[in-house]
Amino acid sequence: MELVERVVSVFIEKFKRDPAVFVSPGRINLIGEHTDYNEGFVMPAAIDKHLVFAMTPSEDERCHVHAIDLDDGAIFSIHDLKPGHMWVNYLMGVLDGFQKRGHAVKGIHCVFGGNIPTGAGLSSSAATCCGFGFGVNEIFGFGLPRLEIARIAQGSENNFVGVMCGIMDQYACLFSKANSALLLDCRNLTHRILPMNLIGYEILLIDSKVKHSLASSAYNDRRRACEEGAWVMGKTFLDVHSLRDVSRTMLFEFKDRLSKDVFEKCHFIVEEMERTQQAARLLMAGDIKNFGDLMYQTHWGLSKSYEVSCEESDLLVTLAEQHREYVPGARQMGGGFGGCTINIVRTDYKENFTREIQKKYFASFKKEPDFYSVNLSDGVHSVNAN
Repeated sequence: MELVERVVSVFIEKFKRDPAVFVSPGRINLIGEHTDYNEGFVMPAAIDKHLVFAMTPSEDERCHVHAIDLDDGAIFSIHDLKPGHMWVNYLMGVLDGFQKRGHAVKGIHCVFGGNIPTGAGLSSSAATCCGFGFGVNEIFGFGLPRLEIARIAQGSENNFVGVMCGIMDQYACLFSKANSALLLDCRNLTHRILPMNLIGYEILLIDSKVKHSLASSAYNDRRRACEEGAWVMGKTFLDVHSLRDVSRTMLFEFKDRLSKDVFEKCHFIVEEMERTQQAARLLMAGDIKNFGDLMYQTHWGLSKSYEVSCEESDLLVTLAEQHREYVPGARQMGGGFGGCTINIVRTDYKENFTREIQKKYFASFKKEPDFYSVNLSDGVHSVNAN
């Protein structure tokens, strides 16, 4: 609540009125990486790292927004929404999404800030778009369902910022439940709640301090490779619309008709979809050990086949594997090229594990990683400003 109080205090100081307040979480993804834009399965969960938005309508068409963490503000008209790569373009894209759906958005006063580490693969961008979109929906009483807000938020990243992300991050941000993961089917956008019983274990994120930028990374190249593979196979099998429709057997039939790079990328995705469904069954059975084995498999697939890892993330996972008795699962998480690894660590060993990681990581890279213990939380929600 300290963060809520800080954001509300700045808002009242700037705008001399009481705001509506919304909490928008970051997310982790336990398994199912890069499968969302291939209409596959993913297993995300919201975490207790979040952004707080304080918002009210303004008296005219102008939006006055202030990002506390950046100590930066912007003023713009709802009639002058422009694509770009600045933080304000994410908010503009959300407003554009409401307008394109026929909703008469007016000007807004908004202050926001949070504790989601940026560049760590915890989806601060989705938290920004979803929190702002949820707030717009509430303060103007548009009554859109959460799924439509997720689509608006995704559209902002796709169309206004140029990151061709899938909908997993936004969906997790809006639909997650505390102490649970989601098994999300990215084709029909339905989910199952998977209670996560971690008695004796906890989730530890290790930030490699390698900052990634999805907009400037090879993320979009990976997506194009998957789309190319599905298109080639779809010319023969008319029911193939995405890699969701491709079996391992079918993929190998086309190995000679796909470039080596496209085949490798498709192969990882097909296997990752299978792993994610298997992981859901293991989680429901409380089998953390075998669940963790799948996490390690995912990491080395991301590193060797999908080529979205880096030497820092590979070292962190290698060190975790050396303590597999206490760290049953670990992998790089997020779009790739740095950010965090996610680790399931036995609680009574976390301190020893953290010390060893710090020592060996610094010896290799002359920098220290950050460590975040996280709990699984509810999705976007409103809170009492008082």
